[in-house]
Amino acid sequence: MLQELKEIRIEDYRYDLPDDRVARFPLERREDARLLVYAGGAISDLHFRDAHTLPRPGDTLVFNDTRVVRARLLFRKETGATIEIFCLDPATPADHALNFAARGRCEWYCLVGNSKRWKGGEIACTGAFPSLRATRVGRRGEESLVRFEWDAALTFSEVLEMLGHVPIPPYLNREDGESDGTRYQTVYARHDGSVAAPTAGLHFSQELLQRTREAGATLAEVTLHVGAGTFRPVKAERIGGHEMHTEQIVATRALIDSLARGGGGTIAVGTTSARSLESLYWMGVKRLLGMPDFNALDQWEAYALPGNHTATEAWEALSRWFDDEGATHLKARSTLIIVPGYRFRVVTGLFTNFHQPGSTLLLLVAAAVGDAWREIYARALASGYRFLSYGDGSFLEITRDDR
Repeated sequence: MLQELKEIRIEDYRYDLPDDRVARFPLERREDARLLVYAGGAISDLHFRDAHTLPRPGDTLVFNDTRVVRARLLFRKETGATIEIFCLDPATPADHALNFAARGRCEWYCLVGNSKRWKGGEIACTGAFPSLRATRVGRRGEESLVRFEWDAALTFSEVLEMLGHVPIPPYLNREDGESDGTRYQTVYARHDGSVAAPTAGLHFSQELLQRTREAGATLAEVTLHVGAGTFRPVKAERIGGHEMHTEQIVATRALIDSLARGGGGTIAVGTTSARSLESLYWMGVKRLLGMPDFNALDQWEAYALPGNHTATEAWEALSRWFDDEGATHLKARSTLIIVPGYRFRVVTGLFTNFHQPGSTLLLLVAAAVGDAWREIYARALASGYRFLSYGDGSFLEITRDDR
């Protein structure tokens, strides 16, 4: 079964996306985005201001509360050459929160633009204050290990806020503007760490969140820091040749308890929330199996684990871990890839945007709705929906299988 899934052809998940259908800027109001609904095998059209009517009373909506950081920094060499440094993963300290709180020095794994012009030595950021310097001190594959140093009494988070640029997707083909600072950020973002927004959540306003609560749904949060790998194209002909990026998940005891109590469905707001929830289920299964590395999930590991445990059993296993450790947070790593043939164990519904052709995100959508993804995307294209990060969205109903 697993080998068969690895043979999935990427070409079978491509479609023609005209350039003028890519949304370059957000709409003035978040809720005004259109919302395609796929439920009961039928397609209908709403707007996000109506999204609160879709969950049933007792359903739990799970949002990714990560916050996008100004991860793009521009440096200038004495020769005048501009070097772009894109911060990806914290190295020293390796924990996101500790790194952003660092003062004076920290290290990150980064992508470096115009890298050939930076042979070595220290370079300075183009901003006037604070004085930020960078030195390349190592490598990790295509990424550079960069040491940042600054003299001001500021945290690295504050330095990025002052000197960094919003890392809007490269396919927008424009520089970030003032509005991106707020609109490429969800209204519930709390924890610094992402270099890309969980874009399905961009459509939710505080008013819409309140209407959703009043309609009887429970709102819960998980943290998955989105890495630049979300933009990485699939270059392999078959999905088995693609290496997924590892992402950090932080789940609270409150989230696990909420999921364990929930008598309704579980709706993921965004593919990052969906991957987090499904990953946490498999971590609960690993805990049930007595596996010591239960809080780390490899790319294809879920497909080899026994899937006969219910979601409730998985949540109870994680709850016991919280009890045993006296902890309030579970920090985990996941490289889970969700492709057609995957059976969702937790997520019953998904809010998500329209994704790039041949992307792992589109494969996740196809896993959720089967071949209907073609009809859904054809309808969206024919009906004038806007695509990708700043575009419109969809709500997809998924059948949960707890066997």
